[in-house]
Amino acid sequence: MNNGKKILIVEDDSAIAEIERDYLEIDGFGVEIVDNGTDGIGRGSSGEFHLILLDVMLPGADGFAVCRKLRETVDIPILMVTARQEDIDKIRGLGLGADDYIVKPFSPGELVARVKSNLAQYERLRSRSDRPADGELKVGQIAIRPQSRRVYVRGEELTLKNKEYELLLFMLEHADMVLSKETLYEKIWGYDAIGDSATVAVHINRLREKIEDNPGDPKVIQTVWGAGYRFKA
Repeated sequence: MNNGKKILIVEDDSAIAEIERDYLEIDGFGVEIVDNGTDGIGRGSSGEFHLILLDVMLPGADGFAVCRKLRETVDIPILMVTARQEDIDKIRGLGLGADDYIVKPFSPGELVARVKSNLAQYERLRSRSDRPADGELKVGQIAIRPQSRRVYVRGEELTLKNKEYELLLFMLEHADMVLSKETLYEKIWGYDAIGDSATVAVHINRLREKIEDNPGDPKVIQTVWGAGYRFKA
């Protein structure tokens, strides 16, 4: 059982939604379904859920609009569901604050694994207790206070979304190490599969936009061609 964790499914295809619900309930999750974007925003922002499965194509408001609105009030994992293979859909969703995405058609096992993985990563981040309450990690002009999840760049506080924060913290903890996209995908998203380069690259670019003096010529998060990325100490 999954300790009463509740999942909100926002999906207008009732057959797909019911399959998703059945497999998640078999695995011990509580599930609620809404079939349009407007209700997705209303229920998703209620504070009752631990993760949201959000379809891209919805009546009322599409998944991108729903994700953008939800990110104003909630920081739980949002997993986008899309039937489109084009990277632009994936990148749009991630850019609006989604934590991960899954492309239809997918197996029920993959769906449950993605949900459990995103929840586990979120909970691990929330329950970090290996440092004193006001302990600070600092590399160069970047400082993180893990217990309060506060990030400072050149002394000014910066607001980051969930996966942006996790990625920055992991890279800062491993400063000067070359980290492959596959390693970053496994450690931050936690899903034991081939890492998706678009997912990692989009989050790296979002971080660069927020912490680099010149994102087009990054000095802090450096690309090591053919190998991955390095956080420069």
